[in-house]
Amino acid sequence: GSSCENCDFETDLCKVFPELKLQPGWIRRNGQSGMGSPYSDHTGNDTAYFLSLSSEMGSSSATLRSDVFLPTDKEHICQIKFYSWIGQMNATLMVGLQKHSEDTIKNIWQDSAEQQNQWKANMITINSTEKFEV
Repeated sequence: GSSCENCDFETDLCKVFPELKLQPGWIRRNGQSGMGSPYSDHTGNDTAYFLSLSSEMGSSSATLRSDVFLPTDKEHICQIKFYSWIGQMNATLMVGLQKHSEDTIKNIWQDSAEQQNQWKANMITINSTEKFEV
């Protein structure tokens, strides 16, 4: 379980996404990688790292699963702030919530590329009385 921490992918995949190595399609890269846009992170830094979907994925989907978060309450709310970039017209980025007593993943946020090819700041607030993953 984890509380507030910053995850910028500069040195590794952070504690938030420990299983990333097993998730096909996702790569950690920067704007100088020669893989097309985005050519920098949300601050305009072309050497800063971010996660990107490999173009070989084509039209299929790829999942990132977080570490286990502890239950929330009045003192411990869970706010996830992140920057996203959608470069394809028909692409959708979704955030799902899986509580530990449930088998299903509930979609709690999504964005499709109305603002294409630009970084966008997002924030999600999660309430859960039990342990959960996103």
